[in-house]
Order: sequence, then structure tokens, then C-alpha cells
Amino acid sequence: MDSASSDIPPASDPRPARADAPLHSTARHGLKIVVVGGFGVGKTTLVRSVSEIRPLDTEATMTDMGVGIDDPTAAPGKSTTTVAFDFGRITIDNEHVLYLFGAPGQERFWFLWDRLFTGALGAIVLVDPRRIADCWYAIDRLEHQQTPFVVACNDFGGHPHMPGEVRDALDLDPSVPLLTCDARSRESSKRVLIGLVEHLYAETARRSALTPETAS
Repeated sequence: MDSASSDIPPASDPRPARADAPLHSTARHGLKIVVVGGFGVGKTTLVRSVSEIRPLDTEATMTDMGVGIDDPTAAPGKSTTTVAFDFGRITIDNEHVLYLFGAPGQERFWFLWDRLFTGALGAIVLVDPRRIADCWYAIDRLEHQQTPFVVACNDFGGHPHMPGEVRDALDLDPSVPLLTCDARSRESSKRVLIGLVEHLYAETARRSALTPETAS
């Protein structure tokens, strides 16, 4: 898949690149974004749709061993599931690289989330509007970690939903963007990433404006 560079503006306060990243004539900054949500909402699909490299994933075939542990009724056509995390990459420009981490959605893997959030610039909470309650834990953990995030409703084939109803059901702060996307579409997933970056800029500006008052 071709690169999504130049479409996504670099965010401020970039995190250091990985220690094992290759050296180039220009140093690169790694920007970490985490994609979270319930089981089967399309996190792996979103990472795959926008990554410029073949994504690293830890998808495993669902077997009878998961009966009674994972609930497949929410995604009846799903035959594989993420058991660690997904990883993708987007080169923004010569100095910035976006690293995408898709977190597993099953409750038994939630212990990984706080570790994945460490050092993250921001997060995307992917929501199936038919199963809104599945993302409550993700939002709770992100708020606890004080990680900025946007919420993206994944369109699973025309399921009607009203943004106001979703916002009320999630009790979202008015400042948190609520977006609509199709995780299968590269352009649609890219717009969600751009929406997150714009939100990060707005949050940075808001906090900067509050600083003089706090200091006084």
C-alpha cells in the first residue's frame, strides 16, 4: 500500500523513535497512536487499511478453546482474533513517522492496554454503534491515563445511528470529537487519523491558553 504521507500533519510534542529504528540522514520522530475498542469492532481492519507497510499482527484462529471466555455473538462472521496487538506505520514526512498500535478487544487482554497507552500521543476509540457499551472500558482507561482521544463509529453496512444518541450513551465530554468511518476504507480511516491530529492541536492550544491563568 502506498504511503499516506503529506495528508496527515505532524502533531506537536513528538515522542522519540524506537531505539532499533534505522538511522537516516535526518533524524525521525516516532508518533504513537493506539486504536482501542470492543471485540470485533474493526481495529485490525483500520490498521491494515492505512498502514504503508504490511502490518504486523497477532491474529489467531478462534477455536473451541475460547468458548465460555470470548463471546463471538457480537461478531458472528469473525474467525480470527487479535491476541497481543496490531502494528502499522505511516510516514508523514522526512522527520515524522506515525506508529499505529491496535489493542485486543477481549476482556482477558485488557491488562495490556495501560502498557500500550504509555507514551501514546493520542488514541482512537472504535465503536460498533450496535454495541456501544463495549467501548466504555476503553474510554475509562484513556481518561484515567489522561490520553487524548477521538471516538469513531465504524459503519458496518448502514446501521442507522444518531451522533447525539451515541454521544449521550457514552457520556462524552463536548470537546471529544465523534466521527463516522468505514474501517475498510483507507480514505475513511485516514480522515479519522486527521481528526485525531486536529484534536491534539486543539487540546494543545487550549492547555497553552489556560497556563497563564493557572500560573497566576
